[in-house]
Amino acid sequence: MELFSGLLLITSIHLLAAASPGPDFILVSQQTITQGKKAGLLSSIGISLGLSIHIIYSIFGLATIIANSSMALWLIKILGGSYLLYIGIGGLRAKPQTQFMHTNDHIQRTSSLKTISKGFLCNALNPKAPVYFVALFTIVISPEVPMLHLIIYGLWMMLIQLTWFSTVVFILSRPRINKKFHQMGHWLDRIMGGAMCLVGLKVLTSKLNE
Repeated sequence: MELFSGLLLITSIHLLAAASPGPDFILVSQQTITQGKKAGLLSSIGISLGLSIHIIYSIFGLATIIANSSMALWLIKILGGSYLLYIGIGGLRAKPQTQFMHTNDHIQRTSSLKTISKGFLCNALNPKAPVYFVALFTIVISPEVPMLHLIIYGLWMMLIQLTWFSTVVFILSRPRINKKFHQMGHWLDRIMGGAMCLVGLKVLTSKLNE
C-alpha cells in the first residue's frame, strides 16, 4: 500500500475511533469544563502521547501477541479498569471550587505534568486498544512497508488524536458554553466521574473475548 493511500485509510478509520465516546472523551471534557482550557489541552497532549505506546508495540508486532494472550489481556483489563475507577472516584469526590491562584512556578509545573500524565495513562491503559490496533495495522502493514512509513502512520494518528480533542476543548471552553457549565462544575465532575466508574466497571467485568 502506498503511503498516501495508507494515510487516507488511517485517517478515515482513526478519526471515527477518536470521535467515539469513551474514557478519553470523558476525561478531556471533565478537565476542560472543571479546570479550564489549559487543563483540557494538557489532557489532550497526554492522550496523544499515550497513543505512542500502542503504536510502538503494534509496529514491532507485540499487538498480535497481546491480542492472542489471555494472560496479557487479563492484566491489561485489570490495570486499565482499575485506573479508570481511580479517576472516576476522584470525580465523585469533587467539591465546589474556590478561587485559588498558584504563585509558585514549581507547583504549576507539577500540576501540568500530573494533568498530562493523567491523559497519558487514561489512553495507554485502555484495555480495548490492543485489539483495535491489531485490526488497524493489519490493514496497512505488510512486509514490504518501509519502517519510515510506519513511523509516519504512527505520528499521523497521534496528530489526528490531538487535533480532535483540541477541537473538543476549544468548543467546551467558549465563554457562552463554559459559563453555563462552570457554575455547576463540581456536579459535572461527579457525573463524569460516575460515568468513568461505569466504564471502569464494565472493563473489569467484561469477558476477555469481547
